[in-house]
Amino acid sequence: MKRIIVKCKLRDYEVFEQKLSDIDLDFSPIYWQHDRIYVPKNYRPRNNFPRLIMRTEMKSVDQPAKYFFILKRHIEDSGVDIIEKTPITDYEKLVNIILQLGFKPMAEVSRRRQELSMGEGTVIFLDKVDHLPDYYAKIETDLQDGDSVQAAREDLEKTFHTLGESSFVEKPYFEL
Repeated sequence: MKRIIVKCKLRDYEVFEQKLSDIDLDFSPIYWQHDRIYVPKNYRPRNNFPRLIMRTEMKSVDQPAKYFFILKRHIEDSGVDIIEKTPITDYEKLVNIILQLGFKPMAEVSRRRQELSMGEGTVIFLDKVDHLPDYYAKIETDLQDGDSVQAAREDLEKTFHTLGESSFVEKPYFEL
């Protein structure tokens, strides 16, 4: 799946959430995610290297955790993210496979997250990342064949500007 992601550090989480609520858009309840990020041994930031992510997600304390394997690759030249997400049942076996393929642990990121669907293939996430003082918002939209990457990025940035936000962040959470 090809996706455009624009992330922004929020000036004021409550004001941002209220602006969306004022136009009858409400976020999901808060849920927890924990990512373990693995990279190739020769990994260098911003060189189109793939990242493998083992995600644990808990949407409700009375439900079991869900586990996902995510392949993520950011293509610097185009600004497109290639993302494949697969549910898994045996977390430990897949971690062993990742390590045997020569990937190494790079970082762990825990966050409390809310989401808001903006229609077909577009989602806004509100994130409070452990060990970072600020709140972040991300807008992700899926690209279809023939879609302009630049136009999609500009639309997402325009959405943030409309909501009074402009502190765009290019780095992944584990690099902040």
